[in-house]
Amino acid sequence: MVDTVDSLRVAMATLNYTFLNFILLFSTAFNTVNSYRAVVVIHGVLTGSSSMELISNRIQEMHPGTEVYNIPRYAGWSSLEPMWRQVEEIGMDVISIGAVFPEGINLIGYSQGGLLARAILQRFPNHNVKNFISLSSPQAGQYGTRFLHLFFPNLTCETAYELFYSKIGQHTSVGNYWNDPHHQKLYYKYSRFLPLVNNKGNSTTEVFKEGLTKLKKMVLIGGPEDGVITPWQSSHFGYYDANETVINMHDRPIYMDDLIGLKTLDKTGRLTLITVSNIPHIEWHKNISIVDDFLLPYLD
Repeated sequence: MVDTVDSLRVAMATLNYTFLNFILLFSTAFNTVNSYRAVVVIHGVLTGSSSMELISNRIQEMHPGTEVYNIPRYAGWSSLEPMWRQVEEIGMDVISIGAVFPEGINLIGYSQGGLLARAILQRFPNHNVKNFISLSSPQAGQYGTRFLHLFFPNLTCETAYELFYSKIGQHTSVGNYWNDPHHQKLYYKYSRFLPLVNNKGNSTTEVFKEGLTKLKKMVLIGGPEDGVITPWQSSHFGYYDANETVINMHDRPIYMDDLIGLKTLDKTGRLTLITVSNIPHIEWHKNISIVDDFLLPYLD
């Protein structure tokens, strides 16, 4: 039965990929060169492409002629599938779209989608993404259970590691970036995703750094009233120490040792951190002012 399900999943992924290529070629044949780069948008956990329509529509309204690709994959409950699986499939979409626009594309990811987008850039360093915008995403991990109670009602921060740092727990996207500051040994032992893309796993690779340092611009957006991304500074690569004191990005090894290129981007003026107050997590992608003030200026 498992083999059958896996075979069906592979078949559907192949069909979706083929259909996407057809649509891309069709649109290329009938569209002239636009003044703005094409944009790829990736939704968050437990939602889908429809949740990102305000962003897509506003970009097209304010930047007429812009091609916007709102990724439909892994909507709803399927967004809880392992991160690497999503990175591979959505990553191929991003590469396919980029191939149609050799002058380069822009990439926006919201919430979990922003972490997926970042990992895609690292996993596929041959991408041609120019500007990447991470909108309230757990880039340094997550240690809060507010939204997890939708599907794990009895889960607490103190005990979540017992689920997530196990073979079963690592079959969930959230488990892949759950970063318990009090159980770091277990985090590095069991987590199959976040330590690796942060180049702090058992082995490191320059490839994961190359995929980010080739960007023209990386923009990280978050805010103190987010209420879901915990700590909210994770959206800026800040995170808790063992005492749950937030250590800002500039004082963490991922930046100081330039493990994935954050320092390189920063020192060359290509890393922008934006803090916006009074925006709850569920409003970042539904607020026209956020699009106008903090997304559009970075979409060339």
